[in-house]
Amino acid sequence: MASVTEFPAAPAERPALAPIRVGTRRSDLARIQTDIVVRALMEAFPDRQCEVHAMATMGDKNQVTALHDFGAKSLWTHELEAALAQGQLDLIVHSLKDMPTTLPPNMILGAITTRHDARDALVLSKHLMSALESATAAPSIPKDLLTAPSILASLPEGSVIGTSSVRRSAQLARLHPHLRFESVRGNIGTRLSKLDDKDGPYVAIILASAGLERMNWSARISRYLTSRGEEDREGRLFGSDESVKERREASGPPFRGVLHAVGQGALGIEIRGDDEAMQGMLAKVACVRSTLAGLAERSLMRMLEGGCSVPIGVETEWVHSSTTSRETLAMRAIVASLDGKQVAEVELTEDVGNNQEAELFGKKVAQALVENGAGPILDAIIKEREAGEASRTAEI
Repeated sequence: MASVTEFPAAPAERPALAPIRVGTRRSDLARIQTDIVVRALMEAFPDRQCEVHAMATMGDKNQVTALHDFGAKSLWTHELEAALAQGQLDLIVHSLKDMPTTLPPNMILGAITTRHDARDALVLSKHLMSALESATAAPSIPKDLLTAPSILASLPEGSVIGTSSVRRSAQLARLHPHLRFESVRGNIGTRLSKLDDKDGPYVAIILASAGLERMNWSARISRYLTSRGEEDREGRLFGSDESVKERREASGPPFRGVLHAVGQGALGIEIRGDDEAMQGMLAKVACVRSTLAGLAERSLMRMLEGGCSVPIGVETEWVHSSTTSRETLAMRAIVASLDGKQVAEVELTEDVGNNQEAELFGKKVAQALVENGAGPILDAIIKEREAGEASRTAEI
């Protein structure tokens, strides 16, 4: 009689896979952005679960000090990166603009997801909007302010614009020297509350449009700011009926508007460099075009050693090439002195097809900026910052 081999019974359920531990900051915007990544991961890997771990960073804990007065480059990332290094997290979701361009040892940028609107946004105070609508605004405020080609140019002398970014204030000081700029810190809700305080100094503030839109506050946006000037949501300049082609051809230096921050509008996912499994998973949620643009921008900043305290602005745009069958990457970039009186600006276009080419393109743009005078501007800013740090240390 033939023997019968008995196989062990199959388990009733497959062993559960370990959840993906996702780190983020505690702010409402950070949680919304993390949810975007979590949904993408769970859609790509429906058999996996995610655990979100939120914590406060140095930048969250100090809501008073102006950003350019901080010495730390990892203002929004240090505490999260420590947990990642210790194996308490599998990945961190960052606003790409807040990620230092040089990461800690064994940490890498694992993916950049599809970029949202990268433009800056001009937000007017509610009391100014109400006064305009009821025709009770001060005589110095133009009645047609909301339809003027430039709201910023039309504001009265000495109007205060709130921004915590020296990049924004430097570029705006160059274009609109009649305005004043004061720091405004806090999460988006806090900044809007400070703006709308009737006893506060601000007539408007500048914020990243991506954050406003993700928080469902896009209705507060009066204008979108770009290298060309003030635009509507669709990218049309106010007071202009030019075509898309004409807009593109008119976008080069000297720039007539504000270039956004490196990485603005995009989400970066940081992981351990030796976590090959996570690298493979993130390849399913990364956006190639956003990644190439983001890497080029970060390479530019790394070469110039910029951060929240250095006025470096960029714009990247995929444009159709008449000589190749694929789109090329155009990058516009600017370095400005803190008072806006000195600038170096450039626009270059390159055929970028992989990460290495993106990195090289960023270096090429950085070199062009240096050749156009960025070096002395950056040296002066660094010396001024070091002198301020020395003064504060002496006072302690």
